[in-house]
Amino acid sequence: MSYKQIKWMILLIPTLTVGVWEYVRHQFLLPYISMDLGNWLTPVMVYVVSITLVKKLFRNMERIQKELEQERAAKAVLESREKLAKELHDGIAQSLFLLSVQIERLESKRKQEKHLDEVYAIRKTVHEVNRYVRQSIANLRYDSQSQSVSPTLDSVSLRNQIGRMIRDTPIPINLEWDIKDEDFTAKEKIELLACMREAVVNIQKHAKASEGWIMGENKNGYRLITIKDNGRGFAGDPFAMKDRYGLHIMKERLKAMNWNLKLYREQEYTVVQFSQDGEHV
Repeated sequence: MSYKQIKWMILLIPTLTVGVWEYVRHQFLLPYISMDLGNWLTPVMVYVVSITLVKKLFRNMERIQKELEQERAAKAVLESREKLAKELHDGIAQSLFLLSVQIERLESKRKQEKHLDEVYAIRKTVHEVNRYVRQSIANLRYDSQSQSVSPTLDSVSLRNQIGRMIRDTPIPINLEWDIKDEDFTAKEKIELLACMREAVVNIQKHAKASEGWIMGENKNGYRLITIKDNGRGFAGDPFAMKDRYGLHIMKERLKAMNWNLKLYREQEYTVVQFSQDGEHV
């Protein structure tokens, strides 16, 4: 029953009750019930009907009112999140991108060889902040699409977060996930999702792949996450190159959680693996 219908029912039920009672009393009950007794019974009848029917309608109306208030509050929160995401994108993210370009130009000037290490450190920091801001924007927008007011990685499973991420990826990525959500700490969820997002971005930007895979499994009692693609791969040791900021940051994130990062070619595939420290694969 809608809010409008409930209001009309609350107005009509007492009126109809009095009308029906007076009609029955005058037509059929006058020989049995005196006028004074009938006058006393009328408010009692209205009260009984109100208690049994109108009270339930009031409870329904109060429930609907609370739901409307919750929806308004949720809408306000989602609008503020979307506004914050837009401000981050239009302000900080764009400024960081321009700063990164300027640092890249400075780095290309070989006459300033003595400053290259400092430039590298600055550029790495800018790259990490830029990636963090873009990750925050993505999380804000993912959360704003959810039905809950303020969902987080604690309330949304890691598998669902990965599913949302790959749905926004132009390259088809297959997901095979057999690790239970409770096997991860809140910090692991955040850090591993950030590392997987970085790996997927690398597939899009550098690999020129037509397909990718994300797999999560328990292997020999340890958790193992594999990101694989059929792209062009890499030459040499990527970790030896200073400009591979994403890989270095990913490795540092995993190391801080006692996880390992492994990157290798397997036939025509490029494989990135995250594993718990001590696991042998």
